[in-house]
Amino acid sequence: MAISLQPASSPKNKILLGVLSPMRSKQKGFSLIELLIVVAIILIIAAIAIPNLLRSKMAANESSAVGSLRSINTAEVAYATAYPNVGYSATLGNLGGANPCTALAATSCLIDDTLAKSNVTAKSGYLATYLVGAVSGGIFPTYTIKNDPANRGTTGQRSFFSDQSGVIRYNVSNPAVVGDSPIQ
Repeated sequence: MAISLQPASSPKNKILLGVLSPMRSKQKGFSLIELLIVVAIILIIAAIAIPNLLRSKMAANESSAVGSLRSINTAEVAYATAYPNVGYSATLGNLGGANPCTALAATSCLIDDTLAKSNVTAKSGYLATYLVGAVSGGIFPTYTIKNDPANRGTTGQRSFFSDQSGVIRYNVSNPAVVGDSPIQ
């Protein structure tokens, strides 16, 4: 096999070096304008998607708040049945208990301890306010529970209310009370 050395200026070497093919030698990446267009498209998509994501998160938090009230209402009925000499629980913490939990009037183990402490630490963006009615005949005959967004407009929009009737009510702009509309 014979090797022939040709000068770099020969037409054959110019093709191999890319001198006659300007598309290969000049374009090695994306131009600045192409990158800016891609970034602009991504920002437009984000501007459309992020508000929907926030609304979805608020709706999920509101659903969790309603579910929490249902769980508390069910636990209160079970508590009043298990401890008829007490009636409804004196505090929200009486319905929970740390693991391992021993069922007593002070820690009945009926709801998760996270939910039982939701009056102190927000659960899914909502803070619970639990009030027990005045003692009558040595027992607590009534209770009210409110679930309000920890930051209205960010973690949730609606506030929720329930009492021993088990009906869950809501208010869009203020803390919910017994006279507000029931959820459907």
